[in-house]
Amino acid sequence: MRITRTQILVAVIAFAAATANAADFSKYSGEQLYQRFCSGCHGAQAHGDGKIAKSLGVIVPDLTLLAVRNHGEFPQERIIKIIDGRITIGKHNHNNEDRTMPVWGSELLRSEQGDPEAERATAALIHKIADYLEKIQLHPDKK
Repeated sequence: MRITRTQILVAVIAFAAATANAADFSKYSGEQLYQRFCSGCHGAQAHGDGKIAKSLGVIVPDLTLLAVRNHGEFPQERIIKIIDGRITIGKHNHNNEDRTMPVWGSELLRSEQGDPEAERATAALIHKIADYLEKIQLHPDKK
C-alpha cells in the first residue's frame, strides 16, 4: 500500500488539530504553540527538519532565517498571514487543496466559527507564534 503526500498531510493535520480551538491553547506560550503545531514539519529548532518534513515532498523552510532572507527585517505581518492561511499570499498562494501547510486560522477556529471572541483568541495565538519566530531569528552575521 502506497501512502501519498496528501494522506500524510491529512493525518498530520488531524492529529495536530484534533479538538483544537483557540480557547484550549490560550495559556500556551508562543514556543509551546510552535512546538505543538509547527515542529512536526519545521523541526524543534525551526530548521525545516521536522519528523515528517522529508515525507512532504516539498522543501520545508528554515524559520530561523526569515529575517536573513528579508534583508535583516522580520516580516511579521507576512508570517502572521501565512500561519493563519485564510488569506494566502506569495508562494503560499494556492487553493487550500494544494497548500502543503495547514490553514491554522481555520483549524483553530473550526469549532467556534462566527464567534468574535474565538476569532480574537485565534489571532492572539497566531501572533504568539509569530512573536516566538521573531525571537529565534538568526542574524546575517550568525548564520
